Amino acid sequence: MSQKLLVVEDEISISTLLQFNLEQAGFQVVTAMDGKSGLEKAESEGPNLIILDLMLPEMDGIEVCKELRQRKLNIPILMLTAKDDEFDKVLGLELGADDYMTKPFSPREVVARVKAILRRTAVNADSDKQKEEVEHLRIGEVDIYPENYEAYFKEKALELTPKEFELLVYLARHKSRVLSREQLLSAVWNYDFVGDTRIVDVHISHLREKIESNTRKPIYIKTIRGLGYKLEEPQ
Repeated sequence: MSQKLLVVEDEISISTLLQFNLEQAGFQVVTAMDGKSGLEKAESEGPNLIILDLMLPEMDGIEVCKELRQRKLNIPILMLTAKDDEFDKVLGLELGADDYMTKPFSPREVVARVKAILRRTAVNADSDKQKEEVEHLRIGEVDIYPENYEAYFKEKALELTPKEFELLVYLARHKSRVLSREQLLSAVWNYDFVGDTRIVDVHISHLREKIESNTRKPIYIKTIRGLGYKLEEPQ
């Protein structure tokens, strides 16, 4: 059965172009012309991935993304925008978008990005299901269950965006190792954001807010000046 994609785009020409190319690639495509109906279809259609425009009537893409995460709909999101704006890029990724493309774009590249995101999701899910024992990562009072997509701090469930969770898991699996921002970008975002290492800083900051008692004096995620970050057991 083909995977279902939801395209939320108010420009008919772009929506039609995306739908045609994605259907040619073997996907089932559902469309929405504004943010409000896109949010409704995300709930009713249960897509495997959402292609979400930033500038939309009714609700913009940032609001849709935020609402999806608040409703615990952890559907992968590829965000599109006509603006080459770094603030929007970082904000979109901070709110849980998995990837980001600026218009104009190549339909072939969109298809490739969609397949890459779905492939990462599928590989992670399949490898987890094949494990006989549930993987449990524990650092201090932080407990992480990667295959169950669950993390706890002091036995209280953490509310993490998909990228925050992936980053936490990667840090935990490399406990006590110093990891550069470039390493984290490559491992968690799977491609190079040239000059955009601030995305890592934003996500580190949000993780600290959720697992550190004092974010100014972190005991879990340490900044190694000039090198990067490391997650370690609290002293």
